[in-house]
Amino acid sequence: MKSRLFYFLKSYFGFTRRESNGFILVLPALIILYSIPSVYGLWIKSKSQEQFQLYLEKVDSLMEAGYRPYEKTSLMQSDSWNQDSTKSIKNYQRVKPPEFNTMDFSEADSVVLQVVPGIGATMAGRIIKFRDNIGGIYHKEQLMDVYGMTPEVLERIFEYFVFKPGVIRKLSINESDVSLLAKHPYINYGAAKVIVAYREQHGYYTKAEDLLKIKIFNQEWISRLEPYLEF
Repeated sequence: MKSRLFYFLKSYFGFTRRESNGFILVLPALIILYSIPSVYGLWIKSKSQEQFQLYLEKVDSLMEAGYRPYEKTSLMQSDSWNQDSTKSIKNYQRVKPPEFNTMDFSEADSVVLQVVPGIGATMAGRIIKFRDNIGGIYHKEQLMDVYGMTPEVLERIFEYFVFKPGVIRKLSINESDVSLLAKHPYINYGAAKVIVAYREQHGYYTKAEDLLKIKIFNQEWISRLEPYLEF
């Protein structure tokens, strides 16, 4: 029998006689390791069945003693308990969220503006700087020109603040120099130089439409800028 096993190992696995002896010695250990999970599973299953049987026996003994876990107790069935519970439900008042004073957006500073969800210190600073540099806003959507503004945040701002359209400071287009004109958010430095150069060549502007004589400007840009101009 042993010689046949050696022959098999040599033929199919190429084992030497020494390797075959080693394999035969290790083989029982491999069989034991392989069978451990199955034996352990059977033992656990047996223990679970024993515990479940003990649980059923305890439930049966409680039922025989008159215990009914799914029936209402006499206290719950009593009218006084129902009346007390109904009163407590009626007397319960939901806690209301805090309410803040309404404030005009034009009066808000960068600290107060942070009450709006989604606005931090940096974003609040940008909004206030834009509002003050432009001289006030006449339409809510102008805040979309602020870097990083989104429609969702814009909508939330005016859930917390009252919007009153109005321009509180205007720009004298005939008296301002290039640097002053360029500070306005709607006028870049190049446009400011062209405005001043045309004014020096052709005289003062009398109305916003005079800017259309400068071919690089269009009606859309002038319409946005017009509420802030003073002639």
